[in-house]
Amino acid sequence: MVLNFVWLSMFLLACGFGGLRWISGADPLVFASMTQALFESAQSAVSLLIGLAGSLIFWMGLLKVAETAGAVQIVAKLTAPLLRRVFPGLPIDHPAAGAMVLNFAANALGIDNAATPTGLKAMRELQTLNLSPDVASDHQVMFMVLHAASLTLFPISIIALRAAAGADQPADVFLPILFASLCSALGGFLAVALVQRLHLADPWLLAMLALAILVPGAALWALAKLPAVQMQALSSQIAGALLFAAILWFLGLAAWKRIDAWSAFLEGAREGLASTIQIAPYLIGMLVAIGVLRASGGLDDLTQGLWSLLRWTGLPAQTADALPTMLMKPLSGSGARGLMVETMHRFGPDSFAGRLACLFQGGTDTTFYVISLYSGAAGLKRLRHTLPCALIADLAGFIAAIGVAVLLFRPAS
Repeated sequence: MVLNFVWLSMFLLACGFGGLRWISGADPLVFASMTQALFESAQSAVSLLIGLAGSLIFWMGLLKVAETAGAVQIVAKLTAPLLRRVFPGLPIDHPAAGAMVLNFAANALGIDNAATPTGLKAMRELQTLNLSPDVASDHQVMFMVLHAASLTLFPISIIALRAAAGADQPADVFLPILFASLCSALGGFLAVALVQRLHLADPWLLAMLALAILVPGAALWALAKLPAVQMQALSSQIAGALLFAAILWFLGLAAWKRIDAWSAFLEGAREGLASTIQIAPYLIGMLVAIGVLRASGGLDDLTQGLWSLLRWTGLPAQTADALPTMLMKPLSGSGARGLMVETMHRFGPDSFAGRLACLFQGGTDTTFYVISLYSGAAGLKRLRHTLPCALIADLAGFIAAIGVAVLLFRPAS
């Protein structure tokens, strides 16, 4: 429903802005430009999909190997002590606990096809402990907010889209996205913890929170001290090393357990091909709508209107070009992805705006969709403080994304 509203609004706004430009004489050829943008955007989307297909097929195959080899279960066991402190009072042997840990692990590893089913199962199992079936319990609120924050270890689709767009170092956003999504998760957790008055003085929990912030923060700060070219090259090398370490872990785990890794890879690769075909209509439809809105002058006018409220911050002027992705992300993942791609196409994947749009896309999840999906699965009617806390998580992720982008990718003045 939200996506339908967003898509229709883009075309209606494009017609409105285009009509004003035509009537005022500011651009007598505006409708011709909009028509040309319609066909050019559709062609660009198809070219992008061809470049995306190879990366997506390979990584979906590899992640299926990881899933089959039990990588998700290993991550789940490692994070179980943290789960007990984040969800106090939840029986550790309850089915909801296992489903939530599997959901977080699959989400972090980028295995969406495993994350959603386990998330729905977690909400249903938590509902069995809910004394007020129509009202979200404390545990359900925390789970939905943390899922909406979406801690991302491997932003494979974004790296693949950057590669398809011709980025020199497609993986140089790896660490920044990790940090932004981490800040989003921490922001959401602290917001819920304060409302629910959770015990935050636990030494183990404080140590984990400090470690989660200090390690990636120190790495990013050290990178920022280097010259721009060296920093971007080193960031890409670190990301590449971590990705290859993950590949070796997945394949080594499969070999150790004597799993047919090749068959699992082929199964996942077929899912990757199906995913490419599945997202094609979404991506083409969104890119066409965005292209038409851009050609009408409406997107630039809306962006500049928002930027006029933020210019006092001293941020680079190119920040304005990435703001549409930020505004769209809580509403529609497909819409935000389309705006991210369009930003990279117009300004370049290695531009400040192009990279910042990627950080906005990877730093949080689609908040309204996640909350609607999971609350609907449990039949909840009152969500209490779920949405405000989830939006705080989004805000924390967006602020972190801007801060990291300015620190690492600020354009030369």
